[in-house]
Amino acid sequence: MTDRFIVFEGPDGAGTTFQAKAFAERLEREGTPVLLTAEPSQGPIGLWIRRILNGEEKLPPSALQLLFCADRAWHVENVIQPALQEGKTVVSDRYAPSTLIYGEALGMDFAWLAGINRFFPKPAVTVFTLPPFEVCQERLARRNDHDLFEKSEFQKKIYDGYLSYAAADKSVHCVDTSGAKEEVAETIFQLIQHPSL
Repeated sequence: MTDRFIVFEGPDGAGTTFQAKAFAERLEREGTPVLLTAEPSQGPIGLWIRRILNGEEKLPPSALQLLFCADRAWHVENVIQPALQEGKTVVSDRYAPSTLIYGEALGMDFAWLAGINRFFPKPAVTVFTLPPFEVCQERLARRNDHDLFEKSEFQKKIYDGYLSYAAADKSVHCVDTSGAKEEVAETIFQLIQHPSL
């Protein structure tokens, strides 16, 4: 467990990216050295994954999820660990739970995926942004660009996967992000600062 490593996760349209950015910016304003990062990363494997998600290339689900794991290995070694060693707080928009949940929704074995990911550093805090499913769908419908995962039936599987994951892992904090963004950001900030409350 790494005390300054915080992960934001959630289904598409749940506000994960906005809330990760808002939290990192709040830390920065308060004088905490912080690195905001995301998966897929900006490394060579992460950029390849982004092309696949945009429909430019095709891979079978097992190969795609293994690419996500390879990208995570690059991300940890080249981005996350160096920032932590410099004394920064690392805030990541997505991490291992995405691979497990999306992979299982694609028909892969959850335990197999968990085994591959077990050696990666564990975050101090994991926040799942989880508004009602209908809210996620409404937000996705307003987007101009859609990746290959943004289909309603598949998204319901993903949403249920996050609920199941959170039910099985009591260290995960679930936050309803359907309210005003700034109010939700404040709730999340207080939660991470005082996780036992």
